[in-house]
Amino acid sequence: MWLPFRFRHRRRSSRLRRRLVWALRLGLLLIALDVLYLIQIWPDWQAFTPDRMGKSNFMQDYERRRQQDKTLPPLRWKPVPLNWIPKTVQRAVIVAEDARFYEHHGFDVIAFQEAMRYNLENRRLRYGASTLSQQTVKNLYFSSSRNPLRKWHELVVTLGMEFNLSKDRILNTYLNIAEFGKGVYGVQAAAQYYWGLGVYSLNRWQAAQLAATLPSPIKHNPRTRTSSFLRRARRIYRRM
Repeated sequence: MWLPFRFRHRRRSSRLRRRLVWALRLGLLLIALDVLYLIQIWPDWQAFTPDRMGKSNFMQDYERRRQQDKTLPPLRWKPVPLNWIPKTVQRAVIVAEDARFYEHHGFDVIAFQEAMRYNLENRRLRYGASTLSQQTVKNLYFSSSRNPLRKWHELVVTLGMEFNLSKDRILNTYLNIAEFGKGVYGVQAAAQYYWGLGVYSLNRWQAAQLAATLPSPIKHNPRTRTSSFLRRARRIYRRM
């Protein structure tokens, strides 16, 4: 009885080793494919200048949807340099979306911990603590999908952007591509759409309203003026 048992034990060990080897090979293959994908989509940071700013992936997706649905309004977008955007608008957006923008390197650990604590205490996934840098990368190159692999790619590209671009350049990009309404992208187009003004003419209260639009720009904006939008705008105004 002893020899057959030893033989069966060896066969099981051999099968387990083969499975582990194949699992390791598959894992290495997936990692290699992921690295190749990241190399393929990796931006040319040297060519990333304000005067060469192109339409974000979100804008291109909106235009594709508009080709199928002619009831959608035309795309409104007019990028402007950062020195055209008042400090009040810049401050309002940072206060609303990423208070530690100038302190972190693309990922805000403190905000993430606070968001997870809130989600656990309230037993619902509401806050994700994405930084302005992460939102910029998502808008430029990815989608709104919650796919974990997409989030991983977003984080890697965000770290690359933080390493290669200044904070002001990142902020300028975000302010020019963020969605502020149906087909309305960037602070200049938003200021013209909601108030008929250039962004450089907005006052402090209008800046707070612009920032309050960001989480849900279709439902909550300076035209719908929902109660939750006004509460958020007042809160941003007080914190500015």
